[in-house]
Amino acid sequence: MQQLQSALGVFALLAIAWAISENRGAVSPRQAAIGLAVTFLTALVLIKLPLVAHAFSVINGAVGAISSASRAGTAFVFGYLGGGALPFDLKAPGADFILAFQALPVMLVMSVLTTLLFYWRILPPIVRGMAWLLERTLGIGGAVGLSTAANIFLGMVEAPLFIRPYLAQLTRSELFLVMTGGMAGIAGTVLVLYATLLAPLIPDAAAHFVIASVLAAPAAILISLIMVPETSGKRSSGALDDPDNHASSTMDAIVKGTTAGLELLLNVVAMLIVLVALVYLANAMLGLLPNLGGAAISLQRLLGYAMAPVCWLMGVPWSQAITAGSLMGIKTVLNELIAYVELAKLGPDALDARSKLIMLYAMCGFANFGSLGIMIGGLGTMAPERRGEINALGLKSIVSGTLVTCLMGAIVGVLT
Repeated sequence: MQQLQSALGVFALLAIAWAISENRGAVSPRQAAIGLAVTFLTALVLIKLPLVAHAFSVINGAVGAISSASRAGTAFVFGYLGGGALPFDLKAPGADFILAFQALPVMLVMSVLTTLLFYWRILPPIVRGMAWLLERTLGIGGAVGLSTAANIFLGMVEAPLFIRPYLAQLTRSELFLVMTGGMAGIAGTVLVLYATLLAPLIPDAAAHFVIASVLAAPAAILISLIMVPETSGKRSSGALDDPDNHASSTMDAIVKGTTAGLELLLNVVAMLIVLVALVYLANAMLGLLPNLGGAAISLQRLLGYAMAPVCWLMGVPWSQAITAGSLMGIKTVLNELIAYVELAKLGPDALDARSKLIMLYAMCGFANFGSLGIMIGGLGTMAPERRGEINALGLKSIVSGTLVTCLMGAIVGVLT
């Protein structure tokens, strides 16, 4: 019954996307059917085939190695604060874990590795292969296919750098697809961090994050072409060059990757401090209101009620839907990192194993208001002549990115 509930959710989420479409009459049923089939088959292959599952177990091992390597660096620099041996007896289990010194610095290592893989020309051919598949199966232009494929590994601003010369030429539908692709995925720099946070809760968490990143590409194309269908009849294409990372040597790539990672790390730390403080202040003000249902009103409770029906559509039992809804609300209003931290802090009975897996996929995207500012600033700088259109599509891209991750969660619910 839960699988049927998730199957209903798949079609309900697509219906929501169609209901808010800019031009419902222009939506191609054939293209939507192909997009859904490709997304579902991709999930089926990545999750269910034993050979692929074994390959992703290797990824889990690699992620574990990266996490351990990062911990070795933080322990050397920060001592026991960074995960080194404690000079005292631990009184409370888990009290030795310090997010800023032990988990977040993994972004530095991932930033360097990503920069190196691009400098060594290892990632670009993989990205191009994914772009070729998307173009052949879903009929999108080569430029937007390349950007969407790059989103599997890169963030919402880095991926469009692949097609910077073409941004001004994109149709409105293609521009929206680029924005949806950025909102519907996460960057490789934070993937290992999230996997580290959820590893104690979800078996093979790292593999599931990688699967979610791959699955987001066809799902983003499906949702974006329903919400903003192509009406001009033209597609962007052409011989696209790889982005210039300006590294002159391997050591230079390491330095530049470290610098970029440090900027990201400091931004994340600052945003976490500010956003958690703002949530606390919001809850303090809501706490002045009379209790509701025998408990104080909080931002999480309000968001939980609002998002609970969507979580139920993904396949979460109604008894757990409000808890799951609050996580989705935190992810949308604040960001996915805080939502994953809250998921990791939940009691063992708050969500069952299947619901935790669904929520891993449902929250695996950058669709939040903070990311919107980053995207508008980045794309507006790359294509200043399209800034007005980018601003107009901004809020719609948060909705589309959220629908994409929820669709992934519902598909995983069908398969588990």
